Amino acid sequence: MSSAQSPARRHRWGHDLAEVAALFTAMAAADFVADLVGHGPDGRVLLVTSSVALLAAAAFHTWWARRHSHAPPSALSPQSPTSPRAAHGPQHGTRTSSLPATEPAEHEAESSLWRMRTTVADTPGTLGRICTALACSRVDIVTLQTHPLPEGGTVDEFLLRAPAALPAAALVLTVADAGGADTWLERADAHDLVDTPTRMLTLATRTALDPAELPLALRELFGRCTIRSTPADRSGTPGQGPVQGAAPVEDVLEPTVMRLRDPSGGTITVQRDHLPFTPTEFARARALVELDARLGVRMPARRDVLTLPEGNEITIRRAAPEDLPAAAAMHERCSPDTLAMRYHGPVADADRYLAHLLSPRFGRSLAVETASGRLVALGHLLWDGDENEIALIVEDGWQRRGIGGALLRKLVEMAVEAGRGSVYAVTRSANTGMVAAMRELGLPLDYQVEDGTLVITAALPVPQEGSAGSPEAAGRRRPLDDLPWIAGRPR
Repeated sequence: MSSAQSPARRHRWGHDLAEVAALFTAMAAADFVADLVGHGPDGRVLLVTSSVALLAAAAFHTWWARRHSHAPPSALSPQSPTSPRAAHGPQHGTRTSSLPATEPAEHEAESSLWRMRTTVADTPGTLGRICTALACSRVDIVTLQTHPLPEGGTVDEFLLRAPAALPAAALVLTVADAGGADTWLERADAHDLVDTPTRMLTLATRTALDPAELPLALRELFGRCTIRSTPADRSGTPGQGPVQGAAPVEDVLEPTVMRLRDPSGGTITVQRDHLPFTPTEFARARALVELDARLGVRMPARRDVLTLPEGNEITIRRAAPEDLPAAAAMHERCSPDTLAMRYHGPVADADRYLAHLLSPRFGRSLAVETASGRLVALGHLLWDGDENEIALIVEDGWQRRGIGGALLRKLVEMAVEAGRGSVYAVTRSANTGMVAAMRELGLPLDYQVEDGTLVITAALPVPQEGSAGSPEAAGRRRPLDDLPWIAGRPR
């Protein structure tokens, strides 16, 4: 026998002898109890007393276990939302559940949606600590996006459903204690529940169908922001192309500003002062602009034929930069008073505005043609930041035939389809025709008069089915007459 095997063999024999000794001891104790119960003077009393004592001990153990299983967590337990450990995530060797404890249903129903962004270090466990801290505060993470940063780290974007009683400051502090920095928080709504890939596909579809949708798509993608379209350097004549040999505009990303090459020439500038852009957002914007550039010049082919009271038919269609010569010819047939009523400036400068007005980068335009193809009216819906201006001009010989009212209704319809909340019109206080047309819309109106200039603002309703951001509305447009707030109104 080797020296390595001898200790193991001695340990085995010692273990076997201990088991045999315990067995004999148990047998001796059982024999003693049997003799005491069977031959002792109080054997039966002793047996009953032992049974009662065992039952009482079992009942006490059951009561004690149930009481402690339903006790509230300690103030310093890892699952407590106010404990220091909960604020910094799970510690080494501690197992923490990410599921919050159950509470009454009425508390769960009272919740608020938040959009939150925070910058975190790109190290293992950082995101887990933030998620654990949010779970300990009974905050549900609905969606999560990660934006890598070129200098290291990531920007994590959350859509959160938090208890209504949880203050925004407490939510930001919870994330900061878990390792988040530069945290940004704002209220969200049900529209934010759409995931990012679905939203991008919807915006791409809208941009593909209509070039005028590109500024709207960028604004919907980035939320509260300012979008400006700057034309390229021109050769001096309105409507002409860029200067020969001009250097092409390069895409630029700055913390709160991105500049993109406009496919039609010039630059599209997107500015968002309250929240810096990430490289991921920059790539999404460039993808939309590139899609617009690849599709080239296009315009929706929809045409609406209307019959005027005297029986003549007119066609309302989308106007494009190609309509510039016809629009300039219409200006020549208009009286100076009509041009001054429309452009609020020198009559000689009227033609200078046409190239801007007909560009899809600044809004949408409608043209009215007679049966012979003569352009007799123009209507414009112009994007003005958060506001939207509507303007129209009708050739003198075609006024007071209902063309202005029909144009106005179509412009309002396009504003509703684009998801805009209001439109305003600027005119002279003496322009009773424009005032009457706005009143015929049946919308809430606000009037402001200053130095003879009248600004009429109309609040727009929300469509009952679909929206500008839904896939259904991208391929189907609702006529204005189908909306309950406009049905039955005269043209």
